[in-house]
Amino acid sequence: MTPLPHDLYLAEQVRELDRRAIQAHGLPGSELMERAGQAAFAALRRRWPRAWHIGVLCGVGNNGGDGFVLARLAREAELTVRVWQVGDAGRIQGAALAARARLAEVDLAPRPFAAGDLDQAEVLVDGLLGTGLGGTVDGVWRAAIEAINRRGAQGRGVLALDIPSGLHADRGAVLGGAVRADCTTTFIGLKLGLFTGQGPDCCGEVLFDDLGVPAAVYQGLPPAAARLPSPGMGLPPRRPSAHKGEFGHVLVLGGDHGMAGAARLAGEAALRSGAGLVSLATRPAHAAVTSAARPELMCHGVDTAEELRPLLARADVLAIGPGLGRQTWGAALLGAGLDSGLPVVLDADALNLLAVAPEVRPGWVLTPHPGEAARLLGTDTATVQADRPAAARAIQARYGGVAVLKGAGTLIVDEQGMAVCTAGNPGMASGGMGDLLTGVIAALLAQGLSSGAAARLGVCLHAQAGDRAAEAGQRGLLASDLLPPLRALVNGGVAG
Repeated sequence: MTPLPHDLYLAEQVRELDRRAIQAHGLPGSELMERAGQAAFAALRRRWPRAWHIGVLCGVGNNGGDGFVLARLAREAELTVRVWQVGDAGRIQGAALAARARLAEVDLAPRPFAAGDLDQAEVLVDGLLGTGLGGTVDGVWRAAIEAINRRGAQGRGVLALDIPSGLHADRGAVLGGAVRADCTTTFIGLKLGLFTGQGPDCCGEVLFDDLGVPAAVYQGLPPAAARLPSPGMGLPPRRPSAHKGEFGHVLVLGGDHGMAGAARLAGEAALRSGAGLVSLATRPAHAAVTSAARPELMCHGVDTAEELRPLLARADVLAIGPGLGRQTWGAALLGAGLDSGLPVVLDADALNLLAVAPEVRPGWVLTPHPGEAARLLGTDTATVQADRPAAARAIQARYGGVAVLKGAGTLIVDEQGMAVCTAGNPGMASGGMGDLLTGVIAALLAQGLSSGAAARLGVCLHAQAGDRAAEAGQRGLLASDLLPPLRALVNGGVAG
């Protein structure tokens, strides 16, 4: 296996990489299939070294061909192997047909799929459907997927070849039903859909093998996205003579009645991420208690947009939305903040208000979760989640600046392209996490990063802080638990 690269591709692009390897570089399709089967079998032996009963489910395309190769190799290694043919074997062609024929060399004959036959296998190999899947999975394919998942839920190992069957390779959406693998071994190019939406639910550990194709295969084919974190992300060390004025002044606007904590979390995150100064404009009733709890925050009670103007004059960057509310007070603060022309990060109710009165700005950072994204696009959450990359691109195209679509495999889109953060964990599905992210990105803007760089680094810092905080367990993880590891990460950089 080769290390996971940072370039992510669409299924059509991976097919082009295959074509180049075969036609331009003289690698026969049968050779690539043999290498894929070898890589997958090696992964199986590493992951399940004591497993002796292997079940391989093969479809009618090249994904099934990879499965036939793995089955032959497992039998040559004197493992007990069963192969089930799913779909009409008469449709199998080319290298996959040749791989199937070679099973006779080891006295293996594929048998028709029957769900009950899977009971004896200690590890099941999913070679059913590849990256070309576009429609909903049904019929025998759905039955095979469900049978694999039942055995997986009973503790049997599940290895997916190239992509879990039923998962859309580009969108990370489940097409009716999808295999939930413990490990996915993918080839030639990493697929975008493995890392966002439901992809992480289905893939388990992702392993990659480039099958030894020449580097020239990838030249001239720009990837669809970049996988983050990547090497070199981080902030430079500070000069010994540095002072707080060099690291920017963040002003957080938010904290309507009953929501003071959201604004405080954003402010504390900005402080812990290195902003030189952080002010908070909130309801007067909240200002004193917030200052007492965190004296480093300069808290100001404001009732009107006019009272906000002196604070705006001293700020370098705005973070608007945490606890802002959608009433007259919040709308007035949002309007005054946007009128200031300062660099801005928008979250939460600032986004909900923006959805009502859309506008385009080139430099701002928008950080919606799927529900807020749906309101920004005039659609519903299910539609957003069905094609997260398309939704993120649509938000950026409609509103400008940088779009950060939060969730599993957070997507960052700006004019430079798309990036996907592969850090983070489900323990972060709790209140206040988005408020922290707003403060982190605002602090990075204040320290001189561009909006795109601040968004990418901020998302990664936030996600990796969540992973460190979750080492004690994911359930019960609080947003404030991320602050100590966040401080450590922002000082030590982000590992690739």
